[in-house]
Amino acid sequence: MECDENTIVSQEEVKNVEDGLTILLSTDQDDDRPVYLSGNFNQWITQDKKYLMHKIASGNYSFSFPPEFVYPAELIYKFTKGDWSEVEIDKFENKTPNRFCKKKTGVQKEHVPKWRQNWLPYRPSQLPQVHLISEEFEIPQLNKTRKVWALLPHDYNTSEEFYPVLYLQDAQNLFNEKSPFGNWQIDKKLAVMSDYGIGKIIIIAIEHAEKERVLEYNVGKTLLGKGQGKQYIRFLTDTLKPFIDKNFRTKPEREFTGIGGSSMGGLVSLFSGLIYPEVYGKLMIFSPSLWVIPKIKFSFLDFFDPLDTKIYLYAGGKESATMVSHIKKFKKRLLKRDTLKEKMEIQLSINEQGKHNETYWSDEFPKAIEWLFFSNRKGDL
Repeated sequence: MECDENTIVSQEEVKNVEDGLTILLSTDQDDDRPVYLSGNFNQWITQDKKYLMHKIASGNYSFSFPPEFVYPAELIYKFTKGDWSEVEIDKFENKTPNRFCKKKTGVQKEHVPKWRQNWLPYRPSQLPQVHLISEEFEIPQLNKTRKVWALLPHDYNTSEEFYPVLYLQDAQNLFNEKSPFGNWQIDKKLAVMSDYGIGKIIIIAIEHAEKERVLEYNVGKTLLGKGQGKQYIRFLTDTLKPFIDKNFRTKPEREFTGIGGSSMGGLVSLFSGLIYPEVYGKLMIFSPSLWVIPKIKFSFLDFFDPLDTKIYLYAGGKESATMVSHIKKFKKRLLKRDTLKEKMEIQLSINEQGKHNETYWSDEFPKAIEWLFFSNRKGDL
């Protein structure tokens, strides 16, 4: 998208323009969210405080590149309200092309009609293929069966690509419109993400055990009693993953394999990654029920060779009196161990208004996917 030299910006708005390049932005749809520049000059980081735009007035923003800034041959960029779930869109609510500018001095005038909110709206043609793997997938470790789904990239059948994989718990609440507690809407979120090059991933969704959900997700002996979590983790690792890698075009290596969930599903996913670091290199942990293990110990980790692992931890401030403190304490204790400090990369996300439900986990899902799997991507975003 070439700059619009006709965008109207008053002289009052440009009075503080410095000797270098200043970008002036006007927008028809304004709110309290800050505006950031993201582009080929900062690895497309979406919430880079160095490129936070200054709000001049309602609907008008400016950014002046500092004197020491090293200009690329051509600036390539977009405007966001903080991440790709809140990126600029056109007046018809479609994705906009990248913006380009070769200037190094003067004023670049730009205009944004609208902004995405929470990755919506989406294009139906980009929805992932929802594939039921089995109504009764055998769990030999528990002598049970379970319904298991695969969400495949929308163009999976016409592509020859191999994809990273994320194993998610509680499939009933991930994309089921009839779920009594709401759902994460991961199908719709993945549809929008695919437009930005961060939706090329296979999601394996495992339904929970209904009345025995807590029993299966409870690892070891906790305040809830003795659980079957270790057997369930062995099912995921020793039975389900080999099947998925054999039957789908996956990237089976640990650096392309993630596991995640929320609440008790987050807890069992966390232990899956800690117990089997050679299998899971990325953990997406939302609102984990750490309260069931108030004195969690990591001594068992001393038996493993530490491997580079990314962990996305999320908690809401209105979930409980202890949720945020538990998750902060967990991060601190994990990184306190010298054997892990250099190997664990942890992104802690706290939403002070967040409650313990699918709506807030849905909001966090794309941000976690982007950071875990696509934080170093480049191209037309």
